[in-house]
Amino acid sequence: MDKRTGIFAGDDPFQIARQWLRAAQDSEPNDPNAIALSTVDGRGMPNARMVLLKEIEADGFVFYTNYESTKAGELEGTGKAAFVMHWKSLRRQVRARGSIGREEGPQADAYYASRSLKSRLGAWASRQSQPLESRAALMAEVARVTAQHGINPKRPPFWGGYRLTPLEIEFWADGEFRLHDRFRWTREAIDTPWEVARLNP
Repeated sequence: MDKRTGIFAGDDPFQIARQWLRAAQDSEPNDPNAIALSTVDGRGMPNARMVLLKEIEADGFVFYTNYESTKAGELEGTGKAAFVMHWKSLRRQVRARGSIGREEGPQADAYYASRSLKSRLGAWASRQSQPLESRAALMAEVARVTAQHGINPKRPPFWGGYRLTPLEIEFWADGEFRLHDRFRWTREAIDTPWEVARLNP
């Protein structure tokens, strides 16, 4: 075990990620579950943005978005993505990359229902990534969908989850004099065993 990070070479990387996220929830002032999600468009041009990671499952990471957004188009186009989750308060980060699939069943319905009413209506109103005439136009659309869908709107068919199933996960912990601790889990396919290596900083 690495005494500073608490990482065993044979540990489940998803369990480590959950443990680190729980620690960050006690120390990070804002959005400890924020990740920088990276995608690539059809021309090979990279893109990145912050999204909120909502679940760390037994074998994947789940976040939610509008299926008609630029982000979703790039996720669907390549079927691959990567993210980094960094906690300044802990001086730690987690990186992952792998394949992408939709989550649009009961799990997505349950998460949508857990959001505030205004956020649920906002999901209906926003044509994410599309040009917007003005904020007034957006608020008018919010009023329209509120009148249409009421106080218990169903999840929009164009809004739901994505699951990143990683082939690589790396844990990084800051060290003095840039002598950081880095541990990388890799596997050839999602049904093959993980291989673990400690990396030079």
